[in-house]
Amino acid sequence: MSDMNPPPLSREPSLSSNAAAGIAYLTFIPAIVFLVVEPYNRDSFVRFHAWQSIFLNIAAFVINLGLSIVLGIAFSYTPFLHLAIWPLIDLFWFVIWILCLVNAFNGKRFMLPIIGALAAQQANRIVIPG
Repeated sequence: MSDMNPPPLSREPSLSSNAAAGIAYLTFIPAIVFLVVEPYNRDSFVRFHAWQSIFLNIAAFVINLGLSIVLGIAFSYTPFLHLAIWPLIDLFWFVIWILCLVNAFNGKRFMLPIIGALAAQQANRIVIPG
């Protein structure tokens, strides 16, 4: 009789580091997954981009919330100006997101101001085996 034991599970990643880092920017959900799931949570490149993606999402939310309040008050009598400014703000976030995404897929550690330093700090923290 032959031994019918299944082959051992491989700890080799199914995605390259570049692909995982790029996917982390699609939303904050894959970024969180890559911070939790092995072997991606041991890869400092993937961790950096996952953290930067999370911090970028938080910053975009907070800044957009603040701008909507400020612009809502400032342009309360001229709402068309308020509506004209939002596409420019959205374009700004889109360009930043594309820069991060493309650089991650190309294997570059593109650091955003402030957010990049925070992401690097978090990425360099020691991961305790679970």
